[in-house]
Amino acid sequence: MIQTVVKRDGRVVGYNEEKIKAAIRKAMLQTELGEDEALIQKIVDRIGVTGRERMTVEEIQDRVEIELMKSPRKEVAKRYIAYRDQRNIARRAKTRDIFLEIIEAKSNDITRENANMNADSPAGMMMKFASETTKPFVDDYLLSPEAREAVNAGYIHIHDKDYYPTKSLTCVQHPLDKILKYGFVAGHGESRPAKRIETASIIGCISMETAQNEMHGGQAIPAFDFYLAPFVRSSFIEEVKNIENFTGLDLSHLYNMEFPDYTKNSLDGLEGDARYLQHAMNRTVSRVHQAMEAFIHNMNTIHSRGGNQVVFSSINYGTDTSAEGRCIIRELLNTTYEGVGNGATAIFPIQIWKKKRGVSYLPGDRNYDLYQLACKVTARRFFPNFVNLDASFNQHELWREDDPERYRYEIATMGCRTRVFENRFGEKTSIGRGNLSFTTINIVRLAIECMPVKDPAERIDAFFRKLDNMLEVTARQLCDRFDFQKTALVKQFPLLMSRLWNGAEGLAPTDTIESVINQGTLGIGFIGLAECLVALTGKHHGESEEAQQLGLRIVGYMRSKANEFSERYQHNFSVLATPAEGLSGKFTSKDRKSFGILPGITDKIYYTNSNHVPVYYHCSPRHKAKIEAPYHELTRGGHIFYVEIDGDATHNPEAIANIVDLMDKYDIGYCSVNHNRNRCMVCGYEDASADLKECPHCHSTAIDRLQRITGYLVGTTDRWNNAKLAELNDRVVHK
Repeated sequence: MIQTVVKRDGRVVGYNEEKIKAAIRKAMLQTELGEDEALIQKIVDRIGVTGRERMTVEEIQDRVEIELMKSPRKEVAKRYIAYRDQRNIARRAKTRDIFLEIIEAKSNDITRENANMNADSPAGMMMKFASETTKPFVDDYLLSPEAREAVNAGYIHIHDKDYYPTKSLTCVQHPLDKILKYGFVAGHGESRPAKRIETASIIGCISMETAQNEMHGGQAIPAFDFYLAPFVRSSFIEEVKNIENFTGLDLSHLYNMEFPDYTKNSLDGLEGDARYLQHAMNRTVSRVHQAMEAFIHNMNTIHSRGGNQVVFSSINYGTDTSAEGRCIIRELLNTTYEGVGNGATAIFPIQIWKKKRGVSYLPGDRNYDLYQLACKVTARRFFPNFVNLDASFNQHELWREDDPERYRYEIATMGCRTRVFENRFGEKTSIGRGNLSFTTINIVRLAIECMPVKDPAERIDAFFRKLDNMLEVTARQLCDRFDFQKTALVKQFPLLMSRLWNGAEGLAPTDTIESVINQGTLGIGFIGLAECLVALTGKHHGESEEAQQLGLRIVGYMRSKANEFSERYQHNFSVLATPAEGLSGKFTSKDRKSFGILPGITDKIYYTNSNHVPVYYHCSPRHKAKIEAPYHELTRGGHIFYVEIDGDATHNPEAIANIVDLMDKYDIGYCSVNHNRNRCMVCGYEDASADLKECPHCHSTAIDRLQRITGYLVGTTDRWNNAKLAELNDRVVHK
């Protein structure tokens, strides 16, 4: 006798004969003789009694067909078979429609989910085919019922769900010094240790490109200046030896000679060692510049992930005060300022200046001149962004200015905002670690559901009960994913688990990665704090102190729960200020269908990113900083503060420095500055006009606004989804 039924998605439910009756009845009503309740009951009884204790839906439907064919109503069997076929077609219809949209290169939220990917190219189409067919598999077979229900109802979003079955991790900060010193094996190729700056630059590119194919998130280098500095000196020595070979002189006393900086100067009037030294220095600076130029060029042209997507790369620098480190920084900034190709702004790597008092920020600091250059470059090229090593939560008790390896104790971040530093299961550092996976909670939906509660205090209490429940669901889902990821074998990630991830060096290819990945983080994200506060209080945190205090209470509660989960589940849980791109409109669309258009909440087609003040809210940079700053200490998984400025920032680097000063004043962790930049897609002409329609040089009307989408730049807004385009058009200048 049938007791339970295995559904198509793998769930096991109780046997319900009424569903079989309904299906047979529908088939009978399509025939001339109509329904026959006696026959229906007879067939159902026979199937129920003779069937196994547990059967699948398909097995039961096969039995119905057999019983109908044995009955006098064979015409019903034909209708029933046709009905099954129609249902199967209907189930496949959604996939068919999605595939057709991909095939026809339609611009929609599916094909424009990731602005860094060209979904119209053959490789991009293949990735979208794979992505859209993998997600249902994850829902049906890898998620728990409660997680699946939370996803389907629009309460949570599992990021990079299409990569879930691969067991891949999100991101990592590359210990590039290991690779440059020892080399690595990537696929069928092998890299020897680097000796020259050119080689070091290329290996840095290859490292990130290779790891990108092993992971589903971004790649970063935490101390680009420190890692490449030794190869400036080795290249200098090589140039001195070239002079020795040409002149026959012994100039070995110049090899390790100390000097404050590598600067290009004329050889006029110089003789002897001074002339040889300056010539070698000039040649070295030229080589470093070319190496940095090649690095940036490669990071914008080398494609990963099936040849479709440039590496989502970031580099951190600014605190190496050695002559060699300063040379790396200076030439990197100079080539960034010049642009790539025909002078275009480089999209990658996302560059991040490490702001540190006494080192790279204040007048009199050794690298203050390079900080000023960084502000100048940002004013033209959007990068570098700025990470605040002086923020109270970004400091390390072991950092010392005289430590040649102090970079180990400096916070480094990913370009979009991912941050790792604190570590319950190993060394406190950013290096060799990253996020494992993260999931975002739709706190707006939770707040909307509480709006019918009239009493304000009871409404907020109801919200926190809902939030607490969803935090528990999210934590369990992240733990489930961790338990799945930890079963991966080392050989599945040949570079990541040999040279990059902390503690992985001693693992064998057939070992699992379980013993080392717990140094990574599990991120709990959130979106739409502003809309959530409007639902609960009537105003967002930018316009109301009451709302601000509630916002801090909400995110503070999430932070406390993350700490609790860390103890309970023994993982590094953190709260992430989610960088929503495809998600920015996904939650909103679902909530609109459920609750309609609510003023200040669902009246836009996007939710405000994480804890930001709404993009359309007019306020000063100082006010925005004062409101958003306290959230940075609470969101240790990652955050960003940004300001929109007007005019041609190219001529106003002081405006950039003023924003960085706000970081210092308000204890902000990470910051970027947005400004208007138009680019002609034909000739590459750029300017800051408010509404450029036609290129003044080539008269092309193919003009694009270069803009930051979540934390990174996108070369064309053609790849932005509708929600992010709407948000872009709503952005106002902060002044």
